[in-house]
Amino acid sequence: MMIHGLQKMTLLDFPGRVACTVFLGGCDFRCPYCHNFELADGTAKPVMEDEALFSFLEKRRGLLDGVAITGGEPCLHPGLIDLMRRIRAMGYAVKLDTNGAHPDRLQAILAEGLADYVAMDIKNSPEKYARTAGLQALDLGPVRRSVALLMGGDVDYEFRTTVVDELHEAADFEAIGAWIAGARRYFLQAFTDRDTVPFAELHAPSVEKMREYAAIAALFVPDTQLRGVE
Repeated sequence: MMIHGLQKMTLLDFPGRVACTVFLGGCDFRCPYCHNFELADGTAKPVMEDEALFSFLEKRRGLLDGVAITGGEPCLHPGLIDLMRRIRAMGYAVKLDTNGAHPDRLQAILAEGLADYVAMDIKNSPEKYARTAGLQALDLGPVRRSVALLMGGDVDYEFRTTVVDELHEAADFEAIGAWIAGARRYFLQAFTDRDTVPFAELHAPSVEKMREYAAIAALFVPDTQLRGVE
C-alpha cells in the first residue's frame, strides 16, 4: 500500500496522544476548500510504501503512542483494514479521519475494534451537502449510515465541520444539529487558506459568526466546541 505523506509527530491530530499522521491518496469528494486537494485529485505522488512506514513506527516505539490516518479519504482503500491491523499489532492506538461515504468499510473497522477514535466530517446541512462536497449530486444515504454507526457504537468519535463563509450560514447549523442531536462531541473549525486550496476567494467566517453557529449547534449537541478560532 502506498503512503502519500507522513507527519512524523503531532500533538494536535489525535486527542490525548503523541502521534504521527499518515496521509493516503484519493478522495471521492472535491470540496472546494480542501487543504489536501493534491491528495484528493491524485496529483500528489506517494512518498513511501507501507513497509517503510512500519519501519518508521518500529523506530518510534516509546516516543509515539498513536497513529492518525487521514487523506484524501482512507476508506477508499481496500488495504486500509490490513494497514490498521498491523499498526495496532505494533501497540499503537489508531485514529481514523473519514468523510463517511463508505459505511461498509467503517462498519468493518468498528466491528473489529481497529479504531480507537474516529473523526468524521459533516460537510454541511443535507440540502447543501453536494455543493459543499464539490459534487453535482450526492446520495447522502451512506453518510447518514456512517453517522448512525458512530452514534450507536462504542468507539470514541467526533463530528466536525470546516466552516466557510461562502458556504455556511446559521440555518445550516440548526439543520446539522437536528441531524446529529445527541452526538458525543462536535467541532466547528474555521477555514484557513493555503496554496493547495483549489478555489480562491473563500474566507473564514468572523469570530462572531463562528460563536453564533456554535451556540446554535450546542442546543442539539451540548459538547460543541470551536477549533482554530481565536
